[in-house]
Formats: sequence, C-alpha cells, structure tokens
Amino acid sequence: MLMHLRGWLTTVVSLAVVTIAGTAPAAAPSERTARAQLPVTVNGGAWKSGHLQGMALDRRKGFVYYSFTNMLVKTDLRGKPVGSVRGITGHLGDLDFNSEDGRVYGSLEYSDNTSFYIAIFKGDRITRMNMDAQTSGVLTTVHLNEVEKDFTADMNGDGVFDGPVAKTPDHRYGNSGIDGVSFGPVFGNRFGTQRLTVAYGVYANTARKDNDHQVLLQYDVRNWKQYERPLKESRPHRSGPAAHGGKFFVYTGNTTYGVQNLEYDVYSGRWLMAVYKGTKPQFPNYALFAVDGAKRATWGPIRGQQRPEAGRLLALMPKGLHHTPTGVRGWQSPGQYGLVSLDDGRYYIGQSAKVTDGGVVKQSGKAVLHRWTGRTPNPFVKESTATAAR
Repeated sequence: MLMHLRGWLTTVVSLAVVTIAGTAPAAAPSERTARAQLPVTVNGGAWKSGHLQGMALDRRKGFVYYSFTNMLVKTDLRGKPVGSVRGITGHLGDLDFNSEDGRVYGSLEYSDNTSFYIAIFKGDRITRMNMDAQTSGVLTTVHLNEVEKDFTADMNGDGVFDGPVAKTPDHRYGNSGIDGVSFGPVFGNRFGTQRLTVAYGVYANTARKDNDHQVLLQYDVRNWKQYERPLKESRPHRSGPAAHGGKFFVYTGNTTYGVQNLEYDVYSGRWLMAVYKGTKPQFPNYALFAVDGAKRATWGPIRGQQRPEAGRLLALMPKGLHHTPTGVRGWQSPGQYGLVSLDDGRYYIGQSAKVTDGGVVKQSGKAVLHRWTGRTPNPFVKESTATAAR
C-alpha cells in the first residue's frame, strides 16, 4: 500500500489535498499522464516463504514491495526483483509506503513472546537479494504497547495468561495481534496531516460475544525516530510511544484474524478493510468493509463486552450488501492478500498462489490492476491493457 498524498491526483483532488509540508501542487497534465502509465500486472515472483500478506507502491521511483510473511521483496514495475530482506521469524503482514520519508511501514508480530511492532524498511537501501533483517541496517522497529496490553489481557480473571490461543476467554476484544496498516488522515477528515492506522488481528472464536469489532489505532509517526530500534529477535525491545492517538471500533461481526489489508483512498475518502471471512452464523461474514473517512467517530457502547464499556465508534458506509438482522454492510471481495489504492478509482489487488519450481513448492504473488465499481457482491473489476492508462 502507499501513503495517500501524492500530488499526481486529478486536478480537483490535488487542489484539496494538504500534506504535512503544506498544500500539494497540482501536477502538470503531461506529468499526470506519464504517472498514470502503470502496468496491469506486476509479478512479485515466487519464493520459498510464507504466502503474500500485503503490498506497497513507491509510484514516484517505480518500485513495488511485497510482504511474504517472513521476507520482504522489492521489484521494479516490470516485476524484476531488485532486492529482498530475509531472516524474519515473526509474522510480517500488511504494508504501506510513506511518501513523506520514503520508507515502507508494515506490521510485524511475535505472538509467542508478546512483541508487536511496526517494521520500518529503508526502501532505498534495499539494493540486493537476501539482505539480513537484523544486520543489514535496512530495518528498524517500533513497539506498540497498547497492542501488547490487549493481547495479554487476562479476561477471565484466573491470574493466568493463556498465550497465543484462539479458543480462550483471554485477549481483550479477541485480539490476536496486528495486521492491516495504512496512512491516512484522522477519522472525521478527508484530508490533512497523515496518521498511521494499525488494525488488530482478531481470533475467530464463535463462543465469544466481545470479539465482533474491528479495532483500529492511529499514530502520528513524525516523532518516531526516537523510538526506532534495530530488529533483535533474541532480545525483543519495548521502545515505542507510551500512548496512541486514538482507538476506534467498527462493528462488523467476528472475522478470522481481523483486518488483513487496510487501505485509505483519497479519491473517495473511504477506508477499506479486507478480511478473511468470519464463521459466526448470525453474521453475514463479508470479506470487505468500508468506513467513511469524513464521518467523525461517535462515543458509545462497545457491544458484547463482559463489562459495560464505551469507546469511539466508526460506522460502516451505507453501501454494498446489507444484512438486515445485524445492520452490517459489506462485499464479498478480494483484497486480503494486498490492496493498494491509486487514488483515482483504481487499485492494485494482490493475488497469492502456490507454485512448484524444480520440485520445490514456493509462494507467488502479483499485483493486478482493478477498478472500483461499488457493485455487489464484488465491487472491483479487472482493468484491461487498453484502460489501464487514463
């Protein structure tokens, strides 16, 4: 995914977008046309790794970054590998590109030792294959204390934390860690100073009633340099912000491991949340949800909690399929393996597959260009070569 202040937006949107540094100038027509020339498909290759988790696009320099669970791969727009980062034993999830500092931000979790980080990759330094995550200097991490607190919460009061187990009453809100990440404005604003929004993973557990929300944290990362530390898996650090910039709840029904890919779209002001579908029969179990970024959160009760609790509630957009009994709206849609908005109605959607190469099973991934239609049940259609460049 990529940060959503690019300056190449259509003229109307360009005049409205405000970056951290000020108002983004509208790109000249020739520049906008050149930047619109993106391939319909960018192949991320096949690797002996975990499956594709997320993607990020550096549009200005022409690179795509892929998270393959335990490695990061960088390619050019032709799909030629430029570099990779290996040596990660945790779970590297969704990615987003921060155009303000030119770095790639991703979720990184080590649930066995309750360590949850934002991984920050220095993209310009990823210049060769198989760079080591812990010794090459291309990766720093920032610890998220709020995530650890909710993950380790002893919800049944027996004095024992049950560990990274789905079928347990522990883990506040059913928190299984983190996955979806995206840059975007504060909720209630279409434009403005960017925040990093981080989505909780949520265990699939049909026996609970307190795990039916997606939980989102927002952070201002402009002062995060003071917290960044190299990744040392043998000595997990706890350097990170003492507080978040906002905690928000979206009622969707329980999902399987929460928001896999989170993406903010400047063009529509829409936050998209792609998930692995839930299993509770009383919910519609959609695969994609949308939140209107221009609507402010309201303060209200967080449904299903063991003790009455209130928080900042975000409403789903009144679009897509509608499940009348629960009021939940959404779509049955791809996007769980990668979702990158181009902020003009188009998206790169990740496709994941297993391939056999010389008798070795590998995981492959590619970015495929789609256009948003909003139709049900699937709001995306694939772009053809003829319509990819606008």
